[in-house]
Amino acid sequence: MSKDKTNNSSFHKYGEYRDEVINLKENYGYSSRRIAKIISEKYPDDEIVAENFARAIRSGKFIPQSIVDESLHRNNMHPSDNWKVAWIKDKETGTSTLVSNPDYKNTEEVDYDKIREDMIKEMSEMSPTVERYQREKLEDPHCLIIDIADLHIGKLATKSGSNSSYNVRVAVTRALEAAKGLLNKSQPYNIDKIFFIIGNDVLHTDSPKRTTTSGTPQDTDGMWYDNFVIARKVYSKIILMLSEVADVHVIHCPSNHDYMTGFMLADAVYCYFHNNENITFDVSSIHRKYTSYGNNLLSFSHGDGCKMEQVPYLAAHEAPKMWANTKYRYAYLHHIHHKDYFKFRSGKDYIGMTVEYLRSPSSSDRWHNDNGYVGAKKAIEAFIHHPNFGQVCRLTHNF
Repeated sequence: MSKDKTNNSSFHKYGEYRDEVINLKENYGYSSRRIAKIISEKYPDDEIVAENFARAIRSGKFIPQSIVDESLHRNNMHPSDNWKVAWIKDKETGTSTLVSNPDYKNTEEVDYDKIREDMIKEMSEMSPTVERYQREKLEDPHCLIIDIADLHIGKLATKSGSNSSYNVRVAVTRALEAAKGLLNKSQPYNIDKIFFIIGNDVLHTDSPKRTTTSGTPQDTDGMWYDNFVIARKVYSKIILMLSEVADVHVIHCPSNHDYMTGFMLADAVYCYFHNNENITFDVSSIHRKYTSYGNNLLSFSHGDGCKMEQVPYLAAHEAPKMWANTKYRYAYLHHIHHKDYFKFRSGKDYIGMTVEYLRSPSSSDRWHNDNGYVGAKKAIEAFIHHPNFGQVCRLTHNF
């Protein structure tokens, strides 16, 4: 069958929608693909194949070709080709016209419905109902805090640009390796509770333009949507592993690189485990989070908000009951990628709160290297607290 006969057949099949096609094209400027989708969804009983319908619309039978359309034809260009804008120079008419392709498809375009469907399918298959485990009551119990600070999945560093290598594969490997290593190092203690801290720039960017939340450009590895899925799988794997040892409380810290996608990631992980009675979550967008374990007040924040010297006073103001009912108070901060440690005294010899910044497993990228932010140890840290005696052990997994 010739091409002309195919086009005539398509027009005859979809000709009854001609007026709607013209309306959507001329009054709204919609592309043929979008028009086909709108009409196929409007008439589901007609069993319209959207892709074939879009091809029929592009054939020119529905809408008379303009001089620009004829120029495109003579110059062997077609809207279905993946070009965005072009100067059409026509030798026959002597015209030169800047044309925008309404059917241009961005190569980074994301099908959000497809991502949503895949996520729902995966969660329904991988998130079974898990009843509360019958765990043995431990003598002399302790809690374990595992805090993967500033993982930056999607960050790119190369030897030639920053004298260090870092990419998605390295980030994922370090996170999984450290989680297993720190869990093994904690075995001498009887762990009855695990606090797993997420967020804190787990993702390197927060937009399709490869920038942070505030718009700062970044050197990146991989696409943002792929990195989102990778991060979700990494977190889920670690949380599942931790839950086999003790009940897990997951705490999300909003951060400056991925304020929006970080929250979405935390919520997605929460949905992943919402049927598991051994895992609880605090994934709100509140910047400073507080919880307690026995005589310990534990605070977590990314560390890019208030000044460090304000942290103890904010804790006393925002969590007054926990402050009053605890003797040992700790704030764990992130953001600066290296170790910093301070003690605040509320009066005389009584220690009010210990505040410290945690190390990061991510290597310095080109910008940090150019500006001299190098040399910090690459590590992921964990802490063990006794319910009556505060922090009794610090664990470090170095890279």
